[in-house]
Amino acid sequence: MQIITFFLSIDQQLLSAITTYGPWIYGILFVIVFCETGLVVTPFLPGDSLLFAAGTFAAMGDLNLGFLWLLLSVAAIAGDTVNYTSGKLIGEKIFSGRFPFLKPEHLKKTHEFFDRYGAKTIVLARFVPIVRTFAPFVAGAGTMNYAVFIMYNVVGGLVWVSLFLGAGYFFGTIPVVQNNFELVIIAIIFFSILPMVYEWWKARRKV
Repeated sequence: MQIITFFLSIDQQLLSAITTYGPWIYGILFVIVFCETGLVVTPFLPGDSLLFAAGTFAAMGDLNLGFLWLLLSVAAIAGDTVNYTSGKLIGEKIFSGRFPFLKPEHLKKTHEFFDRYGAKTIVLARFVPIVRTFAPFVAGAGTMNYAVFIMYNVVGGLVWVSLFLGAGYFFGTIPVVQNNFELVIIAIIFFSILPMVYEWWKARRKV
């Protein structure tokens, strides 16, 4: 429940952090984005909604948009790179069910993504929670060529950060959005998980 509350009040949480930590907020945002994309044990961290909220505060003048874009793009790309390297080193052995956030079904879902979309998964997974965290790990475990991986990694990271930061920057300050920020976050989460729901529905139809 605390995680859900945090997600839905991400704008208030970020405002509080900006007020409390000042310029250190850039480092905090870097760490969150890096961990969400780079560590397989933290798929629960906010991604899309955090970028949207950060873009909103950039539009209000509390954050520098250009620096934020550069910093979080580096975090996203570096995170996937570390995740890929981890997958190459330890493979799929840690998905034994012993860790609460490393469930075998999450790995299975990511494998299905790869089977369907191939190397493009590295780009597409950026927009799907959980799969976003595990995709680079599976790419490393599956010995995807690093040159291919890094190309899709850079493209995916830049597109993901640009899209959600830009959306927050251009739409986050609209009064109807500010007055219904929780609903906007719910909509972002809903559309983010829609591909997984669709795949689940298709699988159920085949049963």
